[in-house]
Amino acid sequence: MTDRHVDPERAQFETFKALPRDVPIEMLNLVRFREAADYPADHALAGKGLSGADAYRNYGKESGPVFARVGGSIVYRGGFETVLIGPGNEQWDAVFVARYPDAAAFLEMVTDEAYRKAVVHRQAAVATSRLIRLAPREIGGEGFA
Repeated sequence: MTDRHVDPERAQFETFKALPRDVPIEMLNLVRFREAADYPADHALAGKGLSGADAYRNYGKESGPVFARVGGSIVYRGGFETVLIGPGNEQWDAVFVARYPDAAAFLEMVTDEAYRKAVVHRQAAVATSRLIRLAPREIGGEGFA
């Protein structure tokens, strides 16, 4: 699958790390699950018949305490319906925005040992995804910009 995006590529992660770390950030998450979870052969859940959604729930259960400890929160969660502008073949099973007190908190999370162990569930669960860093802005005024 050529559009499989599960983990950041080195250049993308370096670009992220080069941006300011002391500012609040929000991360737009778009996730499409595999029909069947694909755990490494030596993992305890390999061959147990879990769906991608099941594996993603495992990811949430194990990574959630780390996410909370660094000050993360979910500020938006919604159900995907359709693409109005963009590739018509894109579908997402999970759509949410995670807020972090600053980019350093996100980096602390992804380098935490417990989080790194939980990532195996995400890798087993995800067919493809998008993770987009956003800079929060004031709401109000006129227009969309």
